[in-house]
Amino acid sequence: MPAKKKKKTGVKKTAAPRKLGSTRAGKSAAGRGTDPARIRAILGKLDEAYPAATCALRHENPFQLLISTILSAQCTDERVNIVTATLFPKYPNAKAFAYANPKELEQDIRPTGFFRNKTKSIMGASKKIVEEFGGQVPKTMEELLTLPGVARKTANVVLGTAFGITSGVVVDTHVQRLSGRLDLSKNTDPKKIEQDLMAVIPRERWILFSHQLIWHGRRVCQARKPNCMQCNLESLCYSQDKTV
Repeated sequence: MPAKKKKKTGVKKTAAPRKLGSTRAGKSAAGRGTDPARIRAILGKLDEAYPAATCALRHENPFQLLISTILSAQCTDERVNIVTATLFPKYPNAKAFAYANPKELEQDIRPTGFFRNKTKSIMGASKKIVEEFGGQVPKTMEELLTLPGVARKTANVVLGTAFGITSGVVVDTHVQRLSGRLDLSKNTDPKKIEQDLMAVIPRERWILFSHQLIWHGRRVCQARKPNCMQCNLESLCYSQDKTV
């Protein structure tokens, strides 16, 4: 007997949806923000607006920059500069901080916030610099990360600004916010954001790029209400919280 023919149901088969991480869907999603031509355009606009951007923390040597950067956590650079104007003359070197009276140091840095934890970090880092590094701030990421209170952000600030060493990209709150708004990274973890930026920003631009993005975040692309009317990156930005 001939085989029975299957009845047609009238339902057409549809192709399985593409996974986000594969083929064209993945490429278009990633390419929108990190296309090389767009990256070059962003860097060019930043150069136009902030050709001489640099670290806003006042310091005279790598050690002072290290202390200032530790103090800058959850605090503005302006307030840190006010505090260090009297702090550094009182504690002129690593040894002075290492063996300071902790209660007195707490009061000296109290305006920067989180003063108890910062005192522990400053004294711990200073003591290690004195006892293990001959009183000099180390010049490698690996060594800096052994100091109490020092993570990649602080280490990148010190290496880039004090020594001109391109070890990575400084990811503070401004860089974190702007990386999302400019679609340079979809991550929220600073370590992952740094890896994303290092992958698309030319290495020779890491130090200047960090300063430029921080300046732009403070002056124009602010957290609550970005001033898009005054932003020279506006034509390259498609953030959902644009104000124009």
